[in-house]
Amino acid sequence: NNRPKLAENYTEDTWLKLRDAVGAIQNSTSIKYNLEELYQAVENLCSYKVSPTLYKQLRQVCEDHVQAQIHQFFLNIELTESLDNLSFLKRMNRCWQDHCRQTIMIRSIFLFLDRTYVLQNSLLPSIWDTGLELFRTHIVSDSAVQKRTVDGILEQIELERSGETIDRSLLRSLLGMLSDLQVYKDSFEERFLTETNRLYAAEGQRLMQERDVPEYLHHVARRLEEENDRIMSYLDQSTQKPLVSCVEKQLLGEHMTAILQKGLSILLDGNRVTELTLLYLLFSKVKGGLLTLLQFWRDYIKSFGGEIVCSPEKDKDMVQDLLDFKDKMDNVAQSCFTRNEGFINAMKEAFETFINKRPNKPAELIAKYVDSKLRAGNKEATEEELERILDKIMIIFRFIHGKDVFEAFYKKDLAKRLLVGKSASVDAEKSMLSKLKHECGAAFTSKLEGMFKDMELSKDIMIQFKQYIQNQSEPSNIELTVNILTMGYWPSYIPMEVHLPPEMVKLQEVFKLFYLGKHSGRKLQWQPTLGHAVLKGRGKKELQVSLFQTLVLLMFNEGEEFSIEEIRTATGIEEGELKRTLQSLACGKARVLNKNPRGKDVEDGDRFNFNNDFKHKLFRIKINQIQMKETVEEQVSTTERVFQDRQYQIDAAVVRIMKMRKTLSHNLLVSELYNQLKFPVKPGDLKKRIESLIDRDYMERDKETPNQYHYVA
Repeated sequence: NNRPKLAENYTEDTWLKLRDAVGAIQNSTSIKYNLEELYQAVENLCSYKVSPTLYKQLRQVCEDHVQAQIHQFFLNIELTESLDNLSFLKRMNRCWQDHCRQTIMIRSIFLFLDRTYVLQNSLLPSIWDTGLELFRTHIVSDSAVQKRTVDGILEQIELERSGETIDRSLLRSLLGMLSDLQVYKDSFEERFLTETNRLYAAEGQRLMQERDVPEYLHHVARRLEEENDRIMSYLDQSTQKPLVSCVEKQLLGEHMTAILQKGLSILLDGNRVTELTLLYLLFSKVKGGLLTLLQFWRDYIKSFGGEIVCSPEKDKDMVQDLLDFKDKMDNVAQSCFTRNEGFINAMKEAFETFINKRPNKPAELIAKYVDSKLRAGNKEATEEELERILDKIMIIFRFIHGKDVFEAFYKKDLAKRLLVGKSASVDAEKSMLSKLKHECGAAFTSKLEGMFKDMELSKDIMIQFKQYIQNQSEPSNIELTVNILTMGYWPSYIPMEVHLPPEMVKLQEVFKLFYLGKHSGRKLQWQPTLGHAVLKGRGKKELQVSLFQTLVLLMFNEGEEFSIEEIRTATGIEEGELKRTLQSLACGKARVLNKNPRGKDVEDGDRFNFNNDFKHKLFRIKINQIQMKETVEEQVSTTERVFQDRQYQIDAAVVRIMKMRKTLSHNLLVSELYNQLKFPVKPGDLKKRIESLIDRDYMERDKETPNQYHYVA
């Protein structure tokens, strides 16, 4: 009755044939007619100008069939409800697959209609789209069917997330169905993301309590991988961004601070490169993740480094610990944090902060560390390795504010190396000097370079002096070598008057006459504390000793035994220095003297005699002077000299600025001083120096504005 009355018998018969074919397809029975014949029949009908009627009729037949399907689907509602979700999904999928197969076949018969009449009428859906629209309207839009389908899919995904194996092809087909029917987002995705959010929120809270950070990070990475795999396997691509974002937010974003508080120090302490790389990778995915990681990384460096620098009991290993720590952090920044510039800059800032928490001491210890590496006898490193160590030292040196403290201690140690001939390598010394010059400028190294020049000039002077001696009427049998040190370049040494043998005094006078003859107006001050000599002994042995050791040993040419008091009177050596000298000669490995009574330490009342039984396998025996350990007073003295120099530099800078500006406010003057001074200084110290200069009439306060200064010419 619904079929329109067609004008001609041919058209009527053709339509009946086509309707039978569609029915056969829908009922999965065999078609009586040849497909090519049916296709031709449609083309003929279209040529009869009955396309609109044909289109409506076809749509009606398809809609009747779909409605019959839904009734059949829910024919026995109780049976349907008794099905488990998986069986329901399979049944639903079969229904969808059948519908798609049927629609494709029907479209292939009515292709001419689809490509002519339908294509020309933009408002009409194609045959395929009509099939989708009918399935959506009559089956999927049914609230019970839709809910049951989505519930089943979500249940399968939850099972898979808990480790069970599911039929992924089934889910791919059903989610493809929802996507094709354009109900994927509203019916499935919103509920799916809500469930995912709930699952991972609970999982994140639970696992943060139960697992340690490395294990937790690996779990998060695995979860992200699983969800990405789900998208590739059966979820729609449009779900990727919100899904991954949801996992990252619940497993990472909500726990960033807790993860770092609980585990960053453990990972860094243990140098867990794999987990640190993973941590950086995961945090880079979350908004604000890298910024939070950077802050914790900076705080860790400050804290760990602060412990190295601010623990006096660890001073002995401070510099090596700093170098090791810097190497370790560099490796983390490069290997784990992809050389991120922000992290590298944060590391530099953190090092600069903690290393200056304890003023002066790191600078002093770095100077001494360099000394230990440049001193002869350091067999730890080849020249290439030594160069690498010096480069690393310079990186730490850059962070120090009080570089003048380093210079003071470095100069003191360099002097010892040069004067005692203890330098391991002139090339290494000059390389270090070049590095310091490049870092701090020529003014910083001018005195150090002056020390090297003095040593070279001294060699030239000694060549001339030897020629001068040979021309003397009474040449000496003692060979004298003198180092001429320019007072401003070298550390200041306390002069010590000792009683030299007449031969030495005479030779000193000869040298003085020679030198002042060439350089009039100069003053020579001898430093016996720095002298050393080679003594020839009986049995063709030579002793390489300090000048103090020389004076003591020469006494035994005049007598067999002496008390400590007699030696002190004869030599004029200061008590502490004398005891150390005697200890080196009578209590060390090479005992040239015997001490009575025996013992490791020299006491008042001890007596000494020459050891006639002394034997040694070497021809030239070096007897080391027992070095007095650098006392606290000496360290304080060096530091105080630095502070005194700083005051002179502040005064000079203030006068220089005021001379140029004539009038300046206090704040501008202080600001200018901070720009010019190369060492840390407190505002209170600057104020004291300004007051001192006002008292000494270099500048004056403005009478009306006390905060304003004028230069006094």
